Amino acid sequence: MEKVAIIGAGLIGRAWAMVFARAGHSVKLYDNTPGATGKAIGLIREGLEELQQFGLINDSPATVMKRVSGADTLAEAVKDADYVQENTAERLDVKREVYRQLDETAPAHCILASSTSTIQTSRFSEGLKGRHRCIVAHPVNPPHLVPVVEISPAPWTSAEVVARTHALHERVGQVAIAVKKEVEGFILNRLQGALLLESWRLVKEDYVSVEDLDKCIKEGLGLRWALMGPFETIDLNAPGGVSDYAERYGPVLYGMMKDVKHEPWDDELVAKIVEERRKLMPQAKHAEREAWRDRRLMALIAHKREISSKD
Repeated sequence: MEKVAIIGAGLIGRAWAMVFARAGHSVKLYDNTPGATGKAIGLIREGLEELQQFGLINDSPATVMKRVSGADTLAEAVKDADYVQENTAERLDVKREVYRQLDETAPAHCILASSTSTIQTSRFSEGLKGRHRCIVAHPVNPPHLVPVVEISPAPWTSAEVVARTHALHERVGQVAIAVKKEVEGFILNRLQGALLLESWRLVKEDYVSVEDLDKCIKEGLGLRWALMGPFETIDLNAPGGVSDYAERYGPVLYGMMKDVKHEPWDDELVAKIVEERRKLMPQAKHAEREAWRDRRLMALIAHKREISSKD
């Protein structure tokens, strides 16, 4: 089992710790904020207990927690690591400094992976002696519940590092997606961005309310998308499959969107969305609703595992 170092003990770092520890890996956790690592370890324990309630871990929380420990320094966390998952601030200057330190202190064979959702590998690894071992492994929030992870190398990342990263994530239960060449936002965020831009436009131009737009996804598209992606969806939505769908609906879809222009979200629009959301959910309920989301995701994962075994 590879030894894993988690750099940054916030929400994503804690989730990654659970991913690797529940799969049997030794995990060292480090955060440069005083007290953050200790707090994170307590929250990881609570998260594992919740996973157990839904049957999503094989070992007891106590057993899994024996694999998780804190480190006082970054160098201590990575000194004998085989794989690093970095989760620091989404700022290029921060990433470059952290990766400079990681490259100096981690063993030569150790893979240096980032959870960044916006910064390509080449932007923070160029100039490093060990740039060949740097890579992005971008998760979906929270990664211990939503398994997709995008593996996005720089042009100079070695093929061996790409293969090892992909294999590790598959072994720990994630679903690894290969980003074949660097693109801003990777794949998932570009797909999400297209849907969000159109969602905000439809609300701005008063075609639909925030509440009803969300219903379109959670009670419509989202039900299908929980089981299949857009290409499989259209393959099944026309008698002759993809080519039939393209002939029937391709020109219509293109015509529908060809003149659409998406504008930046201005203060007035943001205020409008916020007002509608706060009527539906007061800000004081935010943490409670987050916890509800995670419980529903756990139930959905458990259900998908059950039906997959029967299929």
